[in-house]
Amino acid sequence: GAQPAEYLVRYAADRVRNAGSVWLGATLACAECHDHKYDPYTARDFYAFAAFFADIKQEGVGTPRPSLSLPTPEQQVVQTRLNASIGWLDRSRVGLRDLSILGGWRHSLAIARSLAQTSRVLLDRSIRKTIITVKGEPRETRILRRGDWMDKDGELVLPAAPRFLKPIDAPGRRATRLDLARWLVDRDHPFTARVAVNRLWKLYFGTGLAATLEDLGSQGQGPTHPELLDWLAVEFMESGWDVKRMVRLMVTSSAYRQASVDHAHVPPADPSNRLYSRQNAFRLEAEFVRDNALAASGLLTRTVGGESIRPYQPEGYWRYLNFPPRTYVQSAGAKQYRRGLYVHRQRTLPHPSLLAFDAPSREECTARRPISNTPQAALVLLNDPTFVEAARALASRSLERTGASDRDRLVVMWRLAMARHPSVGELEILADLLQKHRREFQADTDATRRLLSVGQLGADPSIEAEELAAWISVARVVLNLDETITRE
Repeated sequence: GAQPAEYLVRYAADRVRNAGSVWLGATLACAECHDHKYDPYTARDFYAFAAFFADIKQEGVGTPRPSLSLPTPEQQVVQTRLNASIGWLDRSRVGLRDLSILGGWRHSLAIARSLAQTSRVLLDRSIRKTIITVKGEPRETRILRRGDWMDKDGELVLPAAPRFLKPIDAPGRRATRLDLARWLVDRDHPFTARVAVNRLWKLYFGTGLAATLEDLGSQGQGPTHPELLDWLAVEFMESGWDVKRMVRLMVTSSAYRQASVDHAHVPPADPSNRLYSRQNAFRLEAEFVRDNALAASGLLTRTVGGESIRPYQPEGYWRYLNFPPRTYVQSAGAKQYRRGLYVHRQRTLPHPSLLAFDAPSREECTARRPISNTPQAALVLLNDPTFVEAARALASRSLERTGASDRDRLVVMWRLAMARHPSVGELEILADLLQKHRREFQADTDATRRLLSVGQLGADPSIEAEELAAWISVARVVLNLDETITRE
């Protein structure tokens, strides 16, 4: 029942929303059905912006977009050899075509070519592919009254920037996406550089100078330090849009290097610290929560690049996925411990541990993630196999110090997770917890066995099972603490 024309309109609107949010910090999507109520965007602006994407070759329903093969260097070598072999066999068969006495050779060459061809097909199937955008003849773009995709009478529009902004320079021709890209980074453009540095500021201070990252319009929160935002934007442009330089500039500033603890001189009128009288403390984002636990435990694989990985996931979590049905096979070996950046993302069914920490589903462009504090998050930190396995590795790291006392080993564990020395009171709590779990696991061998069977790490024969289980339980608590998953 899907209508191709409807979905083409949806795709165009999605591109306008994404581009408007990412590059302009604008709620341009609000003008899809009518002129914007609060910002100077009109429905004409919305559809003129959508017209920049009207030349993308794409069917509304059913037909996939073109793809590009991305062979590895090893696959490329094999591909070249197979193509050369098939070419040589074809030429040889043509040369023997009129020599009937060599019919047997021709038959053998045909068999060899056929084998070289199940091999090239099999190789092509194993090569990764990525969807690409191919330019074609532009489709007509009309202003759809109330966003009605069945409206065929709306006014035709051509690609153009919102009318209250500087026009795009494309004299005598239809403006292209390259013209749009150049317009976005033009020095006279008022938004792009500000939007970019505002997002960078949010990464390192927890909140942007303008808190509403996705809306720098009249309904968003204005910047607390507009002159600073302007200065950073100019610095960004004059540096040649050098992101690394801007990051260095921010993290070496006095504002960034402050402590995040409350001070007596904090103005009572600034409970949200919008004046930056101290640094902000905020919870790590979903992928970083996992990375942090793996790093503290020593399991984190720091290899850069490569294919996606599949962490541990509850069995049957994908059972409702169809077209076609899919099975989940978790990654093995060092791949299991790669950074959260590389976790396979299934839209509509995100990885459950990432979902518990507010990772978006990626069905829509998200400029600002919510950060919540829920019981589900605490249960993930205690029971998800990734975190249980990280606790096991953290416990083993703490026990590596032969001859050390429990106190010394607890200090090692705490410092690996918190990057600070524990207080006397904190050490006493951990020591009491360790003794409690020693007694429990010594009395329950089944519980010990179940705990040590989680994950793919093998048992360390040099450590008594019940002793390791007790230390794992302490490590699970340490990794579950609010301070462990908070950027201080």
